[in-house]
Amino acid sequence: MNKVILMGRLTRDPEVRYSQGENATAVARYTLAVDRRFTRNNDDQTADFINCVAFGRSGEFAEKYLHKGTKIAITGRIQTGSYTNKDGVKVYTTDVVVEDQEFAESKNASAGDGGYAPAPRNESAPASAGDGFMNIPDGIDEELPFN
Repeated sequence: MNKVILMGRLTRDPEVRYSQGENATAVARYTLAVDRRFTRNNDDQTADFINCVAFGRSGEFAEKYLHKGTKIAITGRIQTGSYTNKDGVKVYTTDVVVEDQEFAESKNASAGDGGYAPAPRNESAPASAGDGFMNIPDGIDEELPFN
C-alpha cells in the first residue's frame, strides 16, 4: 500500500501550469514544511520539506486558495522518477501526488493572530489547570458519563 498523510505549511505559493491539448489539466507544485516530532542530538533541522504535486481539480484548488504559509493536511501517494538534466546528469525525484487536501486551521489563525482570541471568562465554569486539563470539582463523580 502506498499512502501518505502529511500536515504542514506551504513554503511558497503553488506553481501552477496547465497541460497542453484539448483538455488542459492544472498541475500545481508546492512544497510543504512538515515539523518533525523529535530531533536527534544537535540536529538544527526541525522540519522536512516535502515536494507535492496536485493534478486536475486539486491543482485548481491549490491555485485559487493556497498560498505561502497556509497550513494544510494532505493525503496522497509517493511517486519516484528520474530524468537527465541539461548537463547529462541523471536526477532522481520523489514527490507526493496529492489525492486530497484540506485546510488545517481557520482563516483567522492563518491571518497571523494565531487564531487564539481569549474567550470570555465564565465564572461558573471550572478553571483550567496548568497542565491543559479542566479541573473537575469534587463530589460530581456520579454525574460524569464515564467511570
